[in-house]
Amino acid sequence: MIETTLLEKLMREADRDGVQQLVVGAVVQHNGKVLLLQRPTDDFMGGIWELPSGKVDPGESIDQALIREVKEETGLDVITIANYLGDFDYQSGSGKKSRQFNFTVQVGPAEPVELTEHDAYTWTSLVEEPPVTDAVKQVLVRYQES
Repeated sequence: MIETTLLEKLMREADRDGVQQLVVGAVVQHNGKVLLLQRPTDDFMGGIWELPSGKVDPGESIDQALIREVKEETGLDVITIANYLGDFDYQSGSGKKSRQFNFTVQVGPAEPVELTEHDAYTWTSLVEEPPVTDAVKQVLVRYQES
């Protein structure tokens, strides 16, 4: 999966930078398309499209959180964590300095997607500019370049 040394480095840097909340994001790829989820309209940043993502629980490693979050939000099983696509910082709905670590993952099988926290999903080929935040756009650019 992902090298332990990379995960340790990411954790050290986040600690050094005063990050209060660690988050993971997954670029779920299947048949040349990427999975995007739409946040509920009444939620923090409601209505936006995003990657499957979520908080790293206390005592949990980044890769464990990634596998768990993809499963919780989509019902899909991660079979491979392929590439680290960088991170971005933001302020959470509760005001915490958060850092989202993003990785390319492969799942099997890719259907059915079972949503538990989102209103909709789409598999996009990224031929058009996706309706996501600028930070997620940059992650998707890195994905396309890798």
